[in-house]
Amino acid sequence: MIIHAFFFYFFSIVAILSALMVITSRSTVNSVFFLILDFISIGCLFIMVGAEFLGIIILIVYVGAVAVLFLFVVMMLNVTHQKQSWFIGRKSTHIPSGLFVSIIILLELLVVVGGWKYKPNVMSSSTLQVSENISNTHLIGSVMYTDYFLYFQISGIILLLSMIGAIVLTYRKRENIKRQSYINQISREKKTSVEMKDVEFEKGVKIDD
Repeated sequence: MIIHAFFFYFFSIVAILSALMVITSRSTVNSVFFLILDFISIGCLFIMVGAEFLGIIILIVYVGAVAVLFLFVVMMLNVTHQKQSWFIGRKSTHIPSGLFVSIIILLELLVVVGGWKYKPNVMSSSTLQVSENISNTHLIGSVMYTDYFLYFQISGIILLLSMIGAIVLTYRKRENIKRQSYINQISREKKTSVEMKDVEFEKGVKIDD
């Protein structure tokens, strides 16, 4: 138990310090690295308290996909030397809107936590069966694909539409570029792909582009 408590406080302190470094670091790349460290620490905390599904999801999705995507975007946009105007005294129009959104998110979290704490019957799902022989990952999967199957499918469709919308909005057709037609290449025949020409002696052949 002493070792468990030691690692719990260790990952908790690392998560708090890395979260502070995310918002106080002057380098954007360093902020992303501290964000990855924060995600890893939180994932380890979830695994230690028995929520291995949430811990693995954080490590796979947030660390392996979202944080790495943030890092790629930051490096491609070349904003490594960007300074935060909060600490150097310059005016910024994003600070009031960011504080407003943060306050709204904090109020929503308080409502969710308060509603969960004072709810009379937390286990109201029809498929939730508490047993020591069944893992919480199996229980979450059974609830998600039975009681909330429709919402799960709708969320997948929304993500698909957002991905298609992002591709359509960022697509730009460039002119004066030679393009390949895969349909023409696959469906070509011998008559259209091979042309026989009689070449005269000591004369070349003119080929049209």
